[in-house]
Amino acid sequence: MAKTKGTSLKKENQNHGDEQENLYHWSDVAAEKVIREKGDKKTYTVAAGITPSGTVHIGNFREIITVDLVKRALEKRGKKVRFIYSWDDYDVFRKVPKNMPKQDLLLKHLRFPIVDTPDPFGCHESYARHHESEVETTITRVGINPEFLYQAKKYRSGEYADEIKKALEHNDLIKECLNEYREEDVDEHWLPITMFCERCHKDTLTKLRWLGGYTVSYVCECGHQETFDFKKKPLVKLKWRIDWPMRWNYENVDFEPGGKDHSTVGGSYDTGKKIITAVWNRDAPTYVMYDFITIKGAGGKMSSSKGDVITLKDVLEIYEPEIARYIFAGTRPNKEFAISFDADVLKVYEDFDKCERIYFGLEKVSEKEEIKQKVAYEFSYIGTIPQTIPYQPGFRHLTTLLQIHELDVEKAIVYFEKELKNEHDRKRLRARAECAKNWLLTHAPEEFTFTVQAKPTVSVSPVEQKLLHQVAEKLAERAWTDTELHEEMYILCKNNDVQPKDFFTAAYRVLINKEKGPRLASFILAIGAKKVAKLFSSA
Repeated sequence: MAKTKGTSLKKENQNHGDEQENLYHWSDVAAEKVIREKGDKKTYTVAAGITPSGTVHIGNFREIITVDLVKRALEKRGKKVRFIYSWDDYDVFRKVPKNMPKQDLLLKHLRFPIVDTPDPFGCHESYARHHESEVETTITRVGINPEFLYQAKKYRSGEYADEIKKALEHNDLIKECLNEYREEDVDEHWLPITMFCERCHKDTLTKLRWLGGYTVSYVCECGHQETFDFKKKPLVKLKWRIDWPMRWNYENVDFEPGGKDHSTVGGSYDTGKKIITAVWNRDAPTYVMYDFITIKGAGGKMSSSKGDVITLKDVLEIYEPEIARYIFAGTRPNKEFAISFDADVLKVYEDFDKCERIYFGLEKVSEKEEIKQKVAYEFSYIGTIPQTIPYQPGFRHLTTLLQIHELDVEKAIVYFEKELKNEHDRKRLRARAECAKNWLLTHAPEEFTFTVQAKPTVSVSPVEQKLLHQVAEKLAERAWTDTELHEEMYILCKNNDVQPKDFFTAAYRVLINKEKGPRLASFILAIGAKKVAKLFSSA
């Protein structure tokens, strides 16, 4: 639950060290911890959630994927798992994010429930629904399909009325739980509830009193006051630190993670643990802390309120869905990491392809590493894993082919046609090609981009010109493999007493007007021997 919650970070029980060492992957450790702490049950409930107060960014997604990976680890053990995701859309709208349009409209709705704040984009029934919808649509692309719970609907239907009454009846116990971590005790009139004024729709109350049973009274800054039965008129909601443990009990939650900034002594996980025991007589869910995610080069953690964020949808423009999952599956939740959009993208694709080869037994590593990589691959894959390894088109090679063909995906993927075994291979190739194209258009460093020249625009020395003409003649003689062409160019360099590096520089300048480029022999063949021969002959 991505709110103010947490726990003091304690070391795992050392008695389980050997067991954990044999499990190797963090999701297995977490699943075993859930089973150990909650008992060997047939069905477990795992949970996540957030307030849709702004754009739900990739840092928030870490909670969703963490829960999904633990869900898969439990299912691997033959357990049934209910994955619930709560939209806390009955929370107050506190701040207008900078990346939102119609700022004046949103400013008028500060202190309203988020669910009652209008959508400034004009495409959904509310501000909350706009942000919820984008997440719900996007996470299905990475194979995540939780049961969504909308807290405004639950509160306003009166579903929690009895739980609210129970919290009010145990108000003194709740205050004791909170005061244990506070320098100053809560006010003597403090209650575990809050609400929005029925007239002005804001939470600007000056007085809120519980009169026993289901009866409360309030006075608002706008002057409205009322006494009512919240079972008949469900306007009351629990404050966050009580709401969270209430829902743990109500939904029978066995596992829920929390972010690093909330995993502190006296945070809402610590108080929640005490409150659920004191009021509902049960234990808190098993907890895992997850660290921040940053964007390489951006610095600092992302903030929805500031609006300068990267979303899962943005990530999927550059990374295939399985690779987006792999980035998280291959990293322990308590480890901070940065998502890259620069040249590191090439390495991420290479790492995933290596993981895939390890899974299918085509690349050998240590036994411990093999287990970790196999689990990471299983949990990254969406759908049924095929019997044989899928075709792995090189991301770097795709960027070369795309630029040769002026970013035409259809022309670029023709190059691989003979390598494809089935429809799955074709889908992966197209998806990876689209990601490579997006990367070239938006993030690729200058050193990776080029344009094949229509005609030479540079001058070369007479000896380089002679050598380029000889290579052109050789290209016209017959079909070459890249190895044969590479060797032939070295022979010609030696015969003309030209250093290979000088020839390569001249060739790249003629081809793409740059000093460097992809491996020359394969690059020439990818462009087309006939086209290159014409360019070299014109130099």
